[in-house]
Amino acid sequence: MNYEEAVEALSQSELPIHTVREIFDAFKDNNEIVGMVAMNISRKCSVYDKEQGKSDEMVALLRDLSSVSDMGSRWAVAKNHFTPVDILEKLAHDDINLVRALVATNPNTPSSILSKLFSDEKIVRDGLSGNPNTPIKLLQVLANDSDKMVRLRVAENPSTPKEVLSSMIDDEDTNVSKAAEIKLGMRQ
Repeated sequence: MNYEEAVEALSQSELPIHTVREIFDAFKDNNEIVGMVAMNISRKCSVYDKEQGKSDEMVALLRDLSSVSDMGSRWAVAKNHFTPVDILEKLAHDDINLVRALVATNPNTPSSILSKLFSDEKIVRDGLSGNPNTPIKLLQVLANDSDKMVRLRVAENPSTPKEVLSSMIDDEDTNVSKAAEIKLGMRQ
């Protein structure tokens, strides 16, 4: 398969994962193709398919993509719901803060990793606010964050306890207070 054929093939979401793997193996030194492989996988995984997630080929490809130099590819792996926990742990230490931030937003990232990310840069901490695995003690802190979008994500987080939501009802931002009221069943 030549470059043009690989580009054309990767534009198809229904491309079998083994063919995606073959293209990756043939062009792994080409960051453009590697990025297209990551995007193809992202499109495949945008609809949660547990069978596809169980694919050994998918997991192996996610592992390989987590080590490439292309930041966009690592970014795609960090946000992928099929990424194994050990790879999320590795990407939680990535040099690029956006990759770490996407690990923080991934609902499959365990709370032990999320707790470590809380001491990271603001963009990474902000990613924790909407993650249902974020420990309650961190949600309590984030509920008082200076950024209203962080507070809004905390108010909408399914794991935010009622006592934290109750404290958010008087938030200075009406969207935050409304979201807290809705979660508490005080408003439709």
